[in-house]
Amino acid sequence: MGGERTAGDLTEVIRKEFGITQAGVSQHLRALRESAFVRVRSDGPRRFYSVDSKPLQQVDSWIGPVRGFWEQRLHALTKEIARGKAKRRDGERAAG
Repeated sequence: MGGERTAGDLTEVIRKEFGITQAGVSQHLRALRESAFVRVRSDGPRRFYSVDSKPLQQVDSWIGPVRGFWEQRLHALTKEIARGKAKRRDGERAAG
């Protein structure tokens, strides 16, 4: 879903994907506008949203020095979670 999207289109997709109410989506869009993570263009009564990558690039630069530290740990956590799920599945098969 790249490029510009209307608030209505975004609301529909987000509601279907995450089960958030229209009011909840509006609050999230407002927070994204206020924090400059999205650009908004008005055309009559409609608002068109697009991602502004500049703040995301700033976050990426800020997190860069510790990325390696966390990537290793998050990768290990992902492996442990997968291992736990596999053990549960195996246990359920053996019991079933």
